[in-house]
Amino acid sequence: MTSKKYTRVLTIAGSDSGGGAGIQADLKTFSALGCYGMSVITALTAQNTETVAGIQAAEPEFVVQQIDAVLDDIGTDAIKIGMLFSAEIIEAVAERLKAYKSDSIVLDPVMISKSGAQLLKEDAVETMVEQLFPIALLITPNIPEAEKLTGIDIGTEDDMKRAAEILFDTGAQNVLIKGGHMNGDQSKDMLFCNRDGKTDTYVFASKRINTKNTHGTGCTYSSAIASYLAHDCDLENAVKFAKQYVKGAIEEGASYKTGSGHGPLNHFFDVWNR
Repeated sequence: MTSKKYTRVLTIAGSDSGGGAGIQADLKTFSALGCYGMSVITALTAQNTETVAGIQAAEPEFVVQQIDAVLDDIGTDAIKIGMLFSAEIIEAVAERLKAYKSDSIVLDPVMISKSGAQLLKEDAVETMVEQLFPIALLITPNIPEAEKLTGIDIGTEDDMKRAAEILFDTGAQNVLIKGGHMNGDQSKDMLFCNRDGKTDTYVFASKRINTKNTHGTGCTYSSAIASYLAHDCDLENAVKFAKQYVKGAIEEGASYKTGSGHGPLNHFFDVWNR
């Protein structure tokens, strides 16, 4: 009897005790999109829909043990990286992924939570750029993160393109700048692919949804992209399908009441609708 294989995706990120973001959102997304999810936990957070009350980072050596345990035995078809917290953890993650020659890496440069908590130490930003940008197939900053990484204000599509060019100069292979923080009736994201010195630009737009249930949107988006890459989609289609999935998850979760702050998405909306 021929053995079957799952489509495998690994998340390297922090844990959200409230279940809306972090590895909890990642694993829900992987499952909803037909993937076998695995996790390497970089930090624990005491978190709900209103606030991040505390953060306990994992020891870098233990992060390495988790990576080795998963990749030595199970392997993976794609990797999503989220909250890393410190330069020491970033260096440990980068060293192991280079050793395994990992590809199809989607890096969500998580810096600040929706409630305003610092999820990446200030002195770790440069390390993330130097160590992880060159090995990630795609980085997925939102507007505030792109502004922090580039030092420019972003208010227009031209600004987004200029930011992508700066990020290419820092070593990024491909850049998705998420436009959810910009004003307008549409949420417009722009994918910039750097191919042989030429930049191809793709725009993905969807109608803005009036809801405060958006906790974990960035985690879900990057995890969905990694899932579609694991399913052998090319980068443009992986982003396109991930955008559609996130839109559906926000729409179907918009009317739910979870906690008193920013509630989660409905990750399993498509399963429930069948």
